[in-house]
Amino acid sequence: MISDPVVPDYDGEVLGGVLPAAARSLGLSGIAGPDWGVPAADAVCVVLVDGLGQQLLTESLELAPFLAGHLDDDRVLRAGFPTTTAASMGSFGTGRSPGQHGLVGYEVLDPSRDRLINGLKWDPSVDPFTWQIYPTIFEKLDEAGIESVRIGPARFDGSGLTNAALRGGSFISASKLSAAVDAAADSLADGARLAYLYWGGVDYAGHTHGWQSRQWREALSLLDSGLARLARLVPAGTVLMITADHGMVDLPHSDRHDLATTPELLAGVRHIGGETRCLQLYCESDEGPEVARRFAERFGELVWVRTRDEAIEQGWFGVVDDAVRPRIGDVLVAAAGQFGLVDSRVVDSKVLRLIGQHGSLTEAEQLIPLITLQT
Repeated sequence: MISDPVVPDYDGEVLGGVLPAAARSLGLSGIAGPDWGVPAADAVCVVLVDGLGQQLLTESLELAPFLAGHLDDDRVLRAGFPTTTAASMGSFGTGRSPGQHGLVGYEVLDPSRDRLINGLKWDPSVDPFTWQIYPTIFEKLDEAGIESVRIGPARFDGSGLTNAALRGGSFISASKLSAAVDAAADSLADGARLAYLYWGGVDYAGHTHGWQSRQWREALSLLDSGLARLARLVPAGTVLMITADHGMVDLPHSDRHDLATTPELLAGVRHIGGETRCLQLYCESDEGPEVARRFAERFGELVWVRTRDEAIEQGWFGVVDDAVRPRIGDVLVAAAGQFGLVDSRVVDSKVLRLIGQHGSLTEAEQLIPLITLQT
């Protein structure tokens, strides 16, 4: 019998607690979140490694001696649902559940136009400030007069996702890990009190080649060396926090079902959102329950199928605002095993070629590390 998914406790050990904990360590009051014992500090550096799941890391510790030396098995977080970068960045930046910040997937419905919006690429006709209305932690730091910087690729500056999830503070462009490390250390030395550094090299290698590939292993080794250097360069006493936005599973093409070959399953489906490991199906009026029954019957223990109402009731998205509810698929089909769903008629060929995948509620995708140390 198929097991039930383990749903994140959004008031507990989740990604959304990281920046609030960092802000509290800098003396910012009125920020809710779990008490993880992060010490008070004059400066904090938060590193988010895209795609570095806890299980991937623990199975590869020989490649990452710095991380291995500081890994705390008792401090493992959950990314939230779905386990995809757009949703995770919303939680990371605001400290809120996906159902509140509204970044509820990779591709989700814009109800006002009945069109899908890609949470990473965004859509210039969608205002990120109204799509995500809550203040970010960076904005709260601004209000308190606490200087913060965000460090990442130049394309992130002013992007839709950045303006929705990470607005506030100042931005420094860095395309190489060494440059990002230098920027973080220099910013803190020059008076910034919070430096946030994003690194996507591990995620890119995993998507392209799989997390068990030579390329992924090289990316992890490079990351580990860079983090060790960062710990040496930041001002003494800086609290360094290292986490991730989701994990990953390798999914060979033989483990995917192409819905183009079974179009009858999509009867009553208007839009196919989400991603390979977690479809969000937007249905014609009243068709949701029948579509859910059809997918559950066809794929059995390979998937967890929920209607929107069931997923919300079971807490998959945490607290859900009324404005966010229609952005969520009428039917959610999340992979429970070594499985994925695609529709080659609508999915970009580059996406179809990817090996590493994420989006669902499995431990490999959900569990992420939180390493905290004071330099």
